[in-house]
Amino acid sequence: MAEQILILDFGSQYTQLIARRVRELNVYCEIHPFNKIPEITPDVKGVILSGSPCSVRDAGSPDLDLDAIRGKLPLLGVCYGAQLLAHKYGGEVLPSEIREYGRANLDHVDLHYDLLKEMTHGSQVWMSHGDTIKTLPAGFDIIASTASVKVAAFKVQGETTYGIQFHPEVTHSLEGKNLLRNFVVHICGCSQDWTSDTFIDSTIDALRTRLGKDKVVMGLSGGVDSSVAATLIHRAIGDQLTCVFVDNGLLRKNEFEEVLDSYKHLGLNVIGVDAKQRFYEALAGLTDPEAKRKAIGRVFIEVFDDEAHKIEGVKWLGQGTIYPDVIESVSVKGPSATIKSHHNVGGLPDFMKLSVVEPLNTLFKDEVREVGRALEIPEAIIGRHPFPGPGLAIRILGDITAEKVKTLQEVDHIFIQGLKEHGLYDKVWQAGAILLPIQSVGVMGDERTYERVVALRAVGSVDGMTADWIHLPYEFLGKMSNEIINRVKGVNRVVYDISSKPPATIEWE
Repeated sequence: MAEQILILDFGSQYTQLIARRVRELNVYCEIHPFNKIPEITPDVKGVILSGSPCSVRDAGSPDLDLDAIRGKLPLLGVCYGAQLLAHKYGGEVLPSEIREYGRANLDHVDLHYDLLKEMTHGSQVWMSHGDTIKTLPAGFDIIASTASVKVAAFKVQGETTYGIQFHPEVTHSLEGKNLLRNFVVHICGCSQDWTSDTFIDSTIDALRTRLGKDKVVMGLSGGVDSSVAATLIHRAIGDQLTCVFVDNGLLRKNEFEEVLDSYKHLGLNVIGVDAKQRFYEALAGLTDPEAKRKAIGRVFIEVFDDEAHKIEGVKWLGQGTIYPDVIESVSVKGPSATIKSHHNVGGLPDFMKLSVVEPLNTLFKDEVREVGRALEIPEAIIGRHPFPGPGLAIRILGDITAEKVKTLQEVDHIFIQGLKEHGLYDKVWQAGAILLPIQSVGVMGDERTYERVVALRAVGSVDGMTADWIHLPYEFLGKMSNEIINRVKGVNRVVYDISSKPPATIEWE
C-alpha cells in the first residue's frame, strides 16, 4: 500500500484543492468525512484537518476525537481545523472584529519551525474565516502572524501538531505549496514516489489479481476517463474485456464513427450500438434537467444490459469513475441531497448482477490525463475536452427532438472546429454550444426572421471544481457568429457566456 496523507473533511469548498496540492507533490492522499474516519493504518503518514463553513462556537458544529491522531502522527489544522484544535484544548475562538477574507501578509514568520522553512517575511496568504483564534491553549506557540491576525499559525510543544488560519492550498497563498511540502515531505517524511508509472504498474497488477480469468464489460463514452480505464483493464486482462459504445443520439457531430475508429487503433474490442431512436422516445416531452438525466441513464442501462447479455459469462462492469465523483457522492453529513445522475457512483441496478471495477476512482481529472499519456493513448482522446454524460440533452434547454439535436450538432461542430483551426482548442478546458428555448427577431436579406438563439461557452479550469470563462479573441467570436448564422438553418443570434464557476456552473443544466 502506498504511503498516504489522510485529509479529514469538515465541508470546506477547498478540501479537494488541498488533496490536489498534496498529489502535485507526488504523495498519495485520500479525503474522508470527519465523521467517517477510516482505520489509521501504518501507511498513513500524517493528517490534515480541512476548513469548514461552520463555526466551532455553534451547537452541533463538526467535531471529532483526536486522541488517536494527536501526538502520534503529524497533524495540520487548516482554518476551521486550526480553530477546532484551539477550541478543544482550552483556547478561545471568537467572531472576528473585521471579517478576514482575501489577501493578507505574514509580517511575523518564525523560520525556526519546520512548517515555515524557506518561507519569507511578508509572504502573501489567503484568509477566509469569520472567526479568529484570540487565545491559544497552554503549550501552543504562535509561529506566524499578520497585521490583523495575531495567531496566523501555531505549533503544539513536543508534538508535530500545527494549525494555520490561512489556506495554503489556494494559489493566492503564494508560498502555500512550499508550506504543504514542508508538512508532507519534511514533517511527515513522505518519499514523493507516487507517480503515473507507479500507479499504472500497481493498478494493472491489482486488476490481474482481482479479475483473474473473469470477463468484464464496459461502456465507453469516447471521453478521457472511460478510455483510460478501459486501457488499464485491457492491459491487465486483454480480450476478457468487451467494450460497448452506445450512440444515444446526443453525441457531437460524427462522434460515433470517429470514436469507434480511434478505439480500433487502441486494440480494444468495441461493439458499437445505434440506439438513437430509443433515447429520443424516452426523452419525448421531458424538460426538467434531472428528469432528462434519469431517462438517459435508464435507457443506457437497458441498452447496455441487452448487449451485456449477449456476452457469455460476464461477471464485472468496468466504469470510468474518478475521485471527484466519489467525493461528491458523500458529504460530511451523509449522502449529498442531489448527485448529478451522470456520475458513475452507485449507478448499477440490482438486476444486472455484476460486480463493479473502477480503476480510476482515486484519481483527479488531470491525473487521469497524465496516466493516459503514460499509457501512450492518442492525444486526440487524452486532450479531448470533457463532455457531459447526458451529452447534448443538457445543452438543449427544454424538450429534446431530433431536429434540435441536429441544429446544435451543427453549431457545436463549427465552434469546436473553429477552436482547433485557430489554435485555441488546447487553451480551453471545456467548450460547447447551448441551444436556448427562446427565439429572437432578426433580418436576413429583405426578410424578417424569428429564429433560435445559441450560446457559446468556453472555460478554463484544472479539474472542473472552479472555472473561469476564456477571453476568446473578438475577431474569432465574430467569425464563429457569422459562420453559425450563415450555415445553420434556424439560428439567427449567437451570444457568448462570460460567467465563472462559481456562481454559474460550466453546463447550463
